[in-house]
Amino acid sequence: MDLDDAYANGKYIAGAEAYPVRWREAAAAFRDRMLAAGRARLDLSYGSGERHRYDLFLPEGEARGAVVFVHGGYWLNFDKSVWSHLAQGPLGRGWAVAMPSYDLCPAVRIADITAQIAQAVQAVAAEVDGPISLTGHSAGGHLVARMAAPGMLPPEVAARLAHIVPISPLSDLRPLLRTSMNAHFAMDQAAAEAESPVLQPAPSVPVTLWVGAAERPSFLDQARWLAEAWNAENVVVPQRHHFDVIDALADPDSELTRTLTGS
Repeated sequence: MDLDDAYANGKYIAGAEAYPVRWREAAAAFRDRMLAAGRARLDLSYGSGERHRYDLFLPEGEARGAVVFVHGGYWLNFDKSVWSHLAQGPLGRGWAVAMPSYDLCPAVRIADITAQIAQAVQAVAAEVDGPISLTGHSAGGHLVARMAAPGMLPPEVAARLAHIVPISPLSDLRPLLRTSMNAHFAMDQAAAEAESPVLQPAPSVPVTLWVGAAERPSFLDQARWLAEAWNAENVVVPQRHHFDVIDALADPDSELTRTLTGS
């Protein structure tokens, strides 16, 4: 299809095949440390499905609030277990961090995944007091942006949203109709429009877009489109690509972590 190359990431990143291995190893080691410290609660349920589970990592002392991180993978790959180490940044600022899994296409549609993430956010809200900040990467960036749509979350949960930080998000799904991936998504024009955050009303909650300067032009466009549609800040990070732009979440003192947690 004519846009397959535009939305291909790995072929333009040196050593791309090593990243998932590195992520999984770092995530497993971090979970082991958190379990030993009694600060990890794994596989909490937010729904009835096998993948409707989230991991919750707790800071030392009382949590200032909750960060929810939603993973990417084009709604086709990965689960919560690959990204646990990215909780280190918000934890270091005193926030609890929840990481949900969700069902994957083609077994479900993207709209179904959106509804599952809304369920997950509600479950986290019931578990942790205080403000809630949402962040997600790539397809996860799409999913957290969708949480800002009117009526997506119950009013009492929506009122607790402090900040939404979509990282390298897919904000307009209409171009994906012209990729071979749509064989898995099974989207038509109406479905793509309904699931595109750029077509949602601008939310009242603060939103900051985050994207690497070395990303594919299509992802720079996707972040810019949402920033323009919502009149939101768009941070373009020098020398970062699609696979390493998320690394800053593991650092409590990074600009990304400070933006997400408001500290």
